[in-house]
Amino acid sequence: MIVDVSKKILIVGLGLLGGSYAKVLRRFGFHVSAITLEQSSIDYAIREGIIDEGSTELDARMIGEADLVIFALYPHVFVEWIEKNQGLLKSGALITDVTGVKRSIVYQIQDMLRPDVEFVAAHPMAGREVSGVENSTDRMFIGANYIVTPTEKNTPEAVQTCIELGRLLGFSNVTTLSPEEHDEMIGFLSQLTHCIAITLMTCNDKENMEKFTGDSFRDLTRIARINDLMWSELFVANKDVLLDQMNLFIDKFNALKTMLETEDIDGMRAMMRHSTERRALFDKK
Repeated sequence: MIVDVSKKILIVGLGLLGGSYAKVLRRFGFHVSAITLEQSSIDYAIREGIIDEGSTELDARMIGEADLVIFALYPHVFVEWIEKNQGLLKSGALITDVTGVKRSIVYQIQDMLRPDVEFVAAHPMAGREVSGVENSTDRMFIGANYIVTPTEKNTPEAVQTCIELGRLLGFSNVTTLSPEEHDEMIGFLSQLTHCIAITLMTCNDKENMEKFTGDSFRDLTRIARINDLMWSELFVANKDVLLDQMNLFIDKFNALKTMLETEDIDGMRAMMRHSTERRALFDKK
């Protein structure tokens, strides 16, 4: 479906991600509309040619005409929207999302969703330390990963459409995982890293340290500038996995601490060599 530019696309939640989706999709010639809370975001997006039309209200026509609806909302807001407003969606519409957790919402939404509307979840592994449609960019997804998380309730055609969407947006690597596999992976690769950055940024409050830091500290704490409302919700939604990953990190950190205490140079060097080898696998090609 997605390759047919006659299809209409609606984005619900026109922030950084929603705006970046819109910029790419409009570049390919799709009719893109948006619903979001702030009129200023709609005005900016129309003025800059990011969307064709938009509203801060539940515009029945706009929602009912959309063939593909992309939800860029907080997880609990997404669930509430579907529960209250799914009757406005057209029969045969495909919906997808950008949320960073899957188990807590995918099955819940699929269970409540009308049988003539299909939800295929997805997660764009991309972002910036700023927010708002004003900071959106059509180059955000280049070199990034995109994860589609289908279930047994999804049709092959709808899953393929979401895969094509990821490729069209410019993601370098498009993969599929189950919601469970996704949340396990994200607990380590995203949520744990944010926990580490937060902890590092707050464990030493000595004044004026920003005047002496080097790039290593800035690089390691880049993601510590964080949306507390969103990330606290994501942490709790994936609590069991994240706690497991935190314990793994604590165990490994304590192992390094013990090596330092006992001056186990060989052990530290072996761990550093292993770290260097592993890090090379994560370099963007």
